[in-house]
Amino acid sequence: MREFPTIKRLPPYVFGIVNELKLQARRRGEDIIDFGMGNPDMPTPRHIVDKLCEAAQKPSNHRYSLSKGIPKLRQAITDWYQRNFQVELDPETEAIATIGSKEGISNLALALIGPGDSVLVPTPTYPIHTYAFILANGDVVQVPLGKDGDFFQALLETFNRTLPRPKAIIINFPHNPTTAVVEIEFFEKIVAFAKEHDLIVIHDFAYADLVFDDYKAPSFMQVPGAKDVGVELFTLSKSYNMPGWRVGFVVGNKDIIHALARVKSYQDYGMFQPIQIAGIIALNGPRDCVEEIRQTYLSRRDVLCEGLNRIGWKVEPPKATMFVWAEIPDAYKKMGSLEFSKLLLDKAKIAVSPGIGFGDGGDHFVRIALVENEHRIRQAIRGIREIL
Repeated sequence: MREFPTIKRLPPYVFGIVNELKLQARRRGEDIIDFGMGNPDMPTPRHIVDKLCEAAQKPSNHRYSLSKGIPKLRQAITDWYQRNFQVELDPETEAIATIGSKEGISNLALALIGPGDSVLVPTPTYPIHTYAFILANGDVVQVPLGKDGDFFQALLETFNRTLPRPKAIIINFPHNPTTAVVEIEFFEKIVAFAKEHDLIVIHDFAYADLVFDDYKAPSFMQVPGAKDVGVELFTLSKSYNMPGWRVGFVVGNKDIIHALARVKSYQDYGMFQPIQIAGIIALNGPRDCVEEIRQTYLSRRDVLCEGLNRIGWKVEPPKATMFVWAEIPDAYKKMGSLEFSKLLLDKAKIAVSPGIGFGDGGDHFVRIALVENEHRIRQAIRGIREIL
């Protein structure tokens, strides 16, 4: 078999093992409750769908679009930041639309990183945060992110022992998968650190709106000087139940935005224009639908965490995201997260994501996505109780 250098740098896809077992179980007729992928199960709000249908009827919208997003979408993006975070951005130079956040991160890596460059990446973390830079032929330096550690201190220690010095850092708060959250003071320290060491900062802000218990997630862009050192990504996938639409954006440093725009101009023609128009309606529209989505995840979180704690699986309710990062019960910890996930699939008929798939530090955890309704969550708890 031929060998391909880039593919050799990619490890086996751990999630694929659970997905294949899940598929086999369903083919046998088993009812599998799927908490694996963070794939929102609720419909996109009606007013957004209606706008897509209306825009799709116009032949002028069927042509190639702009890779950086149509002007009205970029204006809607910057207006959204002004309303929600009181951040001023220039829609021409400091905002760009992306085909979801994964595409934005991947093309940012291609734009910013060259052979020999290294990037500081938390571990565990969402896989694209690591593999976007590996696919760009960069090197990844892992920074441990645990519930009991000081991530900023770990970042300092890792940076100081890394030579040559890293070129960039990618962060993601509220965090996937650990659900860790930060306050604005954390970003203030990150900005000062990045300025001191000429670091590029990339902040993935996908879960900005999915916050609970009076917590409000700060934007990296709210810190004075943030635009001098980095950019922030957002996606409509979670806040507006638009995962399959692939609508995201990047805002911040104009030089980084320009570099991303150059790469994208070679890579794509942007999103289908009716989707961009519907995205404008989402961003400019009322926030009632976002609040309804947030409340749904809050209710599911409470049902799941209360149920797991009641049957003896101690978990801490997250303050944000659409996940529960559940530490494996002590009696099963030696199995590791992959084998424990297989056990849950086989005996409890539920699918979860093994923590090892998110990197070092994740093997004592599984990630449970809140993408099933409350009835199904209660059904899953009954299945887990039979094992425990």
